[in-house]
Amino acid sequence: MTISFKKMTKSITGFSTPIFGVSWNPPKDEREIIRKLIIFLEDRRVLYNPYKLEFFDPVIESILEIRKDLTEVLENLDEKSEAVPSVRAMRAACRKFLDNVGFLDNVGGHRFAYVDLFVYLGELRGVFGNHIAILCTMYGVNVEGELGKILPVEDKEPNRN
Repeated sequence: MTISFKKMTKSITGFSTPIFGVSWNPPKDEREIIRKLIIFLEDRRVLYNPYKLEFFDPVIESILEIRKDLTEVLENLDEKSEAVPSVRAMRAACRKFLDNVGFLDNVGGHRFAYVDLFVYLGELRGVFGNHIAILCTMYGVNVEGELGKILPVEDKEPNRN
């Protein structure tokens, strides 16, 4: 399944920047950095797998790997890049998730910890979905495969006239 960046533009209603406009074209090297990031995230099952398939340690390892990759992306982007705020927000979501589940790990493996793990994972997926949609729209990158499950849904209000 491919979700085109054009389709995503219909779902995004709340982002603007002082520079971004109809005539803005991202630098080619920035677009390539974002394209590679999206390809990497498409293979991170922790972002879209059903919760029943997730286990504590592999989830932590995957989030650590994602955070590392996001840091590398930031190192390769110009600090004034339009992508920086979204990449930083996703990295902050990883850090928050790891802080929250670090607390759960110290609880001693109680059964309720998995419920909390899924709550924190859902929050992380929501942040990622919004920022992936923003980046893909800004840089004209399509989303392939299951990653599209976490993108914001199009608001389709029924016509009640």
